[in-house]
Amino acid sequence: MASSSPSSSSTWTSKQNKVFERALAQYDKDTPDRWKKVARAVGGKSAEEVKRHYELLIEDVKHIESGRVPLPNYRSTNSGSN
Repeated sequence: MASSSPSSSSTWTSKQNKVFERALAQYDKDTPDRWKKVARAVGGKSAEEVKRHYELLIEDVKHIESGRVPLPNYRSTNSGSN
C-alpha cells in the first residue's frame, strides 16, 4: 500500500500541479478511468498518486472553508503613496 515516507514520486512540481488542475477540469468525476487519464496527462505519476493528491486537495479546501486555516493577510504593494 501507500507509504507515508517522502519519495521522488510523492513530490509535485508546480508544472505538474498546473497540469493536474487542467486535467481535473478536462476529466470530470463522470469520466471513465478518470485517474488513469489524469495521471497520463501529468506524467510520472500513477493513477493512485493523482487520486491521493486530489483527496489531499479536497481536505485542504474543506479546512479552509471551515475556517480552520486562516486566510493570509495580504498587504497591498500598490498603496499609491510614493
